[in-house]
Amino acid sequence: MLRHLPNFICLVRIALIWPTIDALYSGRYWLALALVFVCAVSDGLDGWLAKRFNWTSHLGKILDPLADKLLLVALFLTATWMNLLPWWLTAVAVGRDVMIGLGAVVYRFWFGPLHGRPTLTSKINTGFQLAVALAAILGAATGMPTEEMVTALAIVTLITTVISGAGYLGAFTKRALTS
Repeated sequence: MLRHLPNFICLVRIALIWPTIDALYSGRYWLALALVFVCAVSDGLDGWLAKRFNWTSHLGKILDPLADKLLLVALFLTATWMNLLPWWLTAVAVGRDVMIGLGAVVYRFWFGPLHGRPTLTSKINTGFQLAVALAAILGAATGMPTEEMVTALAIVTLITTVISGAGYLGAFTKRALTS
């Protein structure tokens, strides 16, 4: 029974996306920040539990990154709609995720199972994406960081997003050509 706890935590994280987006859209920035914090802590907790007690599962390997991506995409789209994040960053970030998802599906159907793990570049990129989303929300709540600071962070995030996306595209292409 306890071995399913990491999956349950992932499902709770997915369920928290709507209240987080609702809080953000309603201008309740502190609540949105608190909910993102709960999601981040639960992400670390479910990963730690899965690794520490060997409670990993095929479902968990799908749910965990799905929960992360759903939250980030929802935050980016909502923050962009509210003019808290620049549209160009959201377009590239969401485009990267769509490219990776479609690439994985195409690879799976044409070449076979894809046994990949997130790259270091991807993890760094995810960190920057979360940081810029949080900075934009915090800026809306307090005025700090300023819009210029958020834009500077958005530019760095754009660079890591492009580098990460290119890395995945190269890896998919290399694997496909050598299959």
